[in-house]
Amino acid sequence: MMGSFNIEKKWQFPLIMISIVFIFFLATCFNMGLVSTIHSFNSILFFLPSRLAVNQSAPIFVETKISATAPAPAAPAIPRFAYLISGSKDDLEKLWRTLLALYHPLNHYLVHLDLESPLEVRLELASRIEKQSVFSEVGNVFMIPKANMVTYRGPTMIAHTLHACAILLKRTKDWDWFINLSASDYPLVTQDDLLDTFSEVDRSLNFIEHTSRLGWKLEKRAMPLIIDPGLYRTNKSDVFWVGPKRTLPTAFKLFTGSAWMVLSRSFVEYVVWGWDNLPRTLLMYYTNFISSPEGYFQTIACNEPELAKTIVNSDLHYISWDNPPKQHPHVLTINDTAKMIASNTAFARKFKHNDPVLDVIDKKLLHRENEQLFTPGGWCSGNPRCFKVGNIYKITPGPGSKRLRFLVTRLTWMAKFGQKQCK
Repeated sequence: MMGSFNIEKKWQFPLIMISIVFIFFLATCFNMGLVSTIHSFNSILFFLPSRLAVNQSAPIFVETKISATAPAPAAPAIPRFAYLISGSKDDLEKLWRTLLALYHPLNHYLVHLDLESPLEVRLELASRIEKQSVFSEVGNVFMIPKANMVTYRGPTMIAHTLHACAILLKRTKDWDWFINLSASDYPLVTQDDLLDTFSEVDRSLNFIEHTSRLGWKLEKRAMPLIIDPGLYRTNKSDVFWVGPKRTLPTAFKLFTGSAWMVLSRSFVEYVVWGWDNLPRTLLMYYTNFISSPEGYFQTIACNEPELAKTIVNSDLHYISWDNPPKQHPHVLTINDTAKMIASNTAFARKFKHNDPVLDVIDKKLLHRENEQLFTPGGWCSGNPRCFKVGNIYKITPGPGSKRLRFLVTRLTWMAKFGQKQCK
């Protein structure tokens, strides 16, 4: 017995040590398995579609547009828009009416009257914004204090738009799409309709009307060289032509379309921050291009393969153009009301100041009764209605949401299958 006890005692310490090592080894294996399991789970998640498709076979550089190393956080259910509303001389009242019709506390608004507008008119706009109680309470309406010179057929309009984008990126981080409008635009749906519709839209999508079929524009716009006096003068004058004509580019393909767009925040960041050189190169090229706002953003988007996948071929506007060459939009009147509604679009242009058709839109589509200040929405509180800000996250869409959703759903499905996309 004593011998047996001594033998067991002899092996007791090694047995304890082996047990400790085994337990440590087992725990390590478990941890490794757990990490492996989590990694495998994350790997599965990476096969789910992201906001902007990524070429996984390509090397990842700092300059790559989208190269997320982890799944992006879920976007809030209700999106937000950042608006630029621009006007010129004699546009104060038109701009103010458009701003009030578009207002919603969730969005951000940047307004601008160009340098052609008298100083006292620009000061009047600034004073109205400051004195408007709802604007002061929410703090989401801003004015560009130093006016830009904008000639609408030259590159100064591009510079102005990029300036606005940069201001909005710097001021606010909680918006999803940038929308540029003029004082001659007007909404055909309420902001609750728009917010409700876009709550189901991929936040990486860009609504940019475009085509590569330039037709007569190759000869009349792409080849001539112009100089925009707005780049160096303080008074507005038309662009002028210089010679000789240039040949068409071979480093990139030209696209054209509408100057009015709905751009995703990621697209705006790409253009403004400029980690890739394409936006700068094209900005220099379009400096001498007639009506450059109708081609700059289209050409950027369609020459960057990853961005091209995000383009929806529409500006979400109803515009009644002249007969070919479709260079000048008709001024809309009451006679166009039925066509505007049937278009299912979010905006229309262009309108004269206080044209009776705007009153029809207010009553039938925006439900603004008796010269109501703002377009009604779920956020409205107080008496009279919308005099105070209630629950800004309460959205009450109306019939306009159904019309717009039908259009947007059709357009996004077409884009998903590559129809009318950068062609």
